[in-house]
Amino acid sequence: MTFWEPGTTIEWVYEGPGQHADKPLVRPMTVVRDDADGLVAWLAPGTPLLKPVLVDGREIRHAGPVAMFTAERVLKLDVWRGTGILKVSPPGKPWSVWYFWDDDATFRGWYVNLEREHVRDRAARRTSTVDHVLDLWINPDRTIEWKDEDELEGAVSAGRFSAAEAERIVADAHLAIRDVEAWTAPFSGGWESWSAPAAWRLPVAPTTHQPTWIAEELHSR
Repeated sequence: MTFWEPGTTIEWVYEGPGQHADKPLVRPMTVVRDDADGLVAWLAPGTPLLKPVLVDGREIRHAGPVAMFTAERVLKLDVWRGTGILKVSPPGKPWSVWYFWDDDATFRGWYVNLEREHVRDRAARRTSTVDHVLDLWINPDRTIEWKDEDELEGAVSAGRFSAAEAERIVADAHLAIRDVEAWTAPFSGGWESWSAPAAWRLPVAPTTHQPTWIAEELHSR
């Protein structure tokens, strides 16, 4: 496998599932490190991104834990309004690990996002995955909290996942917990004290997956 150089802008893509295949979440990110130990990338505050929302503009979760998987979606050009997130995609793992900080740079904890193992398109500078809904939150004291269990149940009710698929996702979460308890990489990587180089510029808005009207809007600016 060939790797991206640090400082390269890539697109971290969550593919739209099923009927929403043409409505992905696309986040431009900057490569921090990329090697046999995994991809590490930075989502900077204020980064322009492309995301699916409900047709009335609200976040998808406002539809509820079942309808959020069936309600009609549209794509919205937006910006990342939170603090920056450092994402690590370990090789061979069906999850990524996200590092979160407060506004004052105090480390908040780790977020384990259960997802399909990433597929890379080096030429397009894109890494793609599918979100598996269930998540884990690890506090700085290493205590673990389960998140979005109701949404995984809703995904099964909506036909997004079968019961067997949901069981495998839960099993993946338990495997991630084993890594936390053993304190293996990337949790042990020491990224808590990392900060983005001041010289890094924000990535430009995503250029892939855009509906015609978004592309025209960007061209007219």
